[in-house]
Amino acid sequence: MKENMQKDRPYSIGGQAVMEGVMMRGKTVMATAVRDPEGVIQIESERLTPPEKKSKFSRLPFVRGVVNFVRSLIDGNRILMRSADVAMPDDEQPTKAEKWLQEKHGVDLGGIFNFIAVLLGVVLAVAIFIALPQFITGFLPFDKTSTGVDGLWFNLIEGGIRLLVFIAYILIISLIPSLKRVFMYHGAEHKTISCYEKGDELTIENVRGCTRVHDRCGTTFLFLVMIVSILVFSLANLVVAQWLYTGTRLDGVLRVAFKLLLLPVVAGVSYEILRLLSKTKNKIFWIFKAPGLLLQRLTTREPDDKMIECAIVAFKTVLEMEQDPSIPERTFATAGKMSVLLKSVKKRFAVANIEEDEAEWIFALTLNIPKSAVTGDERIVKLAQAKQIIKIADERLTGRPLWYIIGDTDFCGYKIKVDERVLIPRPETEELAMMAVASLEEGQSVLDLCTGSGAIAVAVYKESEKRGKKVQVTAVDISEDALTLAKENAEQNGADIRFLQSDLFTRIRGRFDVIVSNPPYIPRAEIETLQREVKDFEPRLALDGGADGLDIYRKIAEDAFKYLNRGGMLLLEVGEGEAEKVSKMFKGSAYTIIVKDFNGVDRYVKIMS
Repeated sequence: MKENMQKDRPYSIGGQAVMEGVMMRGKTVMATAVRDPEGVIQIESERLTPPEKKSKFSRLPFVRGVVNFVRSLIDGNRILMRSADVAMPDDEQPTKAEKWLQEKHGVDLGGIFNFIAVLLGVVLAVAIFIALPQFITGFLPFDKTSTGVDGLWFNLIEGGIRLLVFIAYILIISLIPSLKRVFMYHGAEHKTISCYEKGDELTIENVRGCTRVHDRCGTTFLFLVMIVSILVFSLANLVVAQWLYTGTRLDGVLRVAFKLLLLPVVAGVSYEILRLLSKTKNKIFWIFKAPGLLLQRLTTREPDDKMIECAIVAFKTVLEMEQDPSIPERTFATAGKMSVLLKSVKKRFAVANIEEDEAEWIFALTLNIPKSAVTGDERIVKLAQAKQIIKIADERLTGRPLWYIIGDTDFCGYKIKVDERVLIPRPETEELAMMAVASLEEGQSVLDLCTGSGAIAVAVYKESEKRGKKVQVTAVDISEDALTLAKENAEQNGADIRFLQSDLFTRIRGRFDVIVSNPPYIPRAEIETLQREVKDFEPRLALDGGADGLDIYRKIAEDAFKYLNRGGMLLLEVGEGEAEKVSKMFKGSAYTIIVKDFNGVDRYVKIMS
């Protein structure tokens, strides 16, 4: 069974240790898990272009090695910087000079500093691994421009020194505490991949017992680069020495430049060798693998359980997202400019076909600022605020409606609690509530059928009170859960409302001056065609209007006049295209009027008894 499970498992997942975390990369997904200072594992994930959709040229042997090498450098540095933002957050406000440069000239100092850091890193690598070995070898009694034995020995010895410098460099940086932890996360990455490839369940205990060396490690690749560079540089220098070098001080610069030009060749050849070695378990090839695997003993350390947990989270995220394309990408919560974070959230929402307006609402509500002030604001969002924003955005990307996530919504200026027990009140229903208010006089009574969250009942009571009219409001619903929430909303807003569980008029006694209702009116077959926010989260009971969407209206039409006082008014909200049909159901009315909503849709039917 275990052998079959191993055969079914993709072996294309690799990784990289980052600051306080691990990045895992599959064929179509890359995910990074980093533990922040509060001990919480944050995840950032993104979908990648599948290999088969990339250009054929970039997939050619030797070319793919160069492409992957460059991609690894760029992505690796970017992810390392992102992980540092999480592991070592900075909540400091920008200085006046930074604000001035950003606002007046669009200059982002942070971006400039990052670029300089990358540039210095490249320059340092060239100086340490190319220029320094060449400089040291220059003191040896060999003719470096020779095309004979002297030239060959010079280049071979230079390559050997380069390898020694590389090993010494690893030993030195392993003494730095922060990098020692990176090496421990490197071990966690290898152990997790090894556990998966063995066919074992990804648990901390199972991963802990696995090896921390791996055939496809970047350290092995770098070792191969060193070995291949010795051969390539030696042979290439022998060929061009008599034409390229002049015997002057300029030769040193020319030799460095020539080596840089040959790096793509070295990377391409090294990558193909690594692929071949990683695909075979034949002991004959162990001699070629052994040096790289031994070197990994220096770049990996035994991780603790929290590090292993990070690696497992990153790995499982890749697996889950590759198996389910509907899972949205995620982003780290880090302190920074609101405009940058807002742009990121809007981009993620656009991919999921969520209106960017909702992203602005998230920022406005979290930061307690007007929605109109969100766009263009360059304030710094603190880490705690960013976490809350990202948490809400991530949940919104699952399809759950924003107002369910927030827990309440505004209706006619009143805060109404909402969750999956009730529909989220729509703006057009506010007009229905205000029609009811306009129709009521002092001391009159109103019945709210299918009250749901109680939004209409609360608005009618409070708005009538605001106009100096004391009215009696009764609200009914068939759902006990909905009534529980509606009562909370009435209490929260100080509205004196009588609630009753009833299937329309079943348990109603007495007559009313106004009956208002926004009943279910979606034709049953159309519910599955609605947005997932509606069909997957809002209660079916509050949506399903029967085969043609008009079942509830027919029931209301049968009994409504029995519960209306003479001269009373029935106010109904209807679905698009239903107004005419609903109005014809009330044949005994004094008159019927169809009213359009703010979008020009026939949305309301007024019936006078």
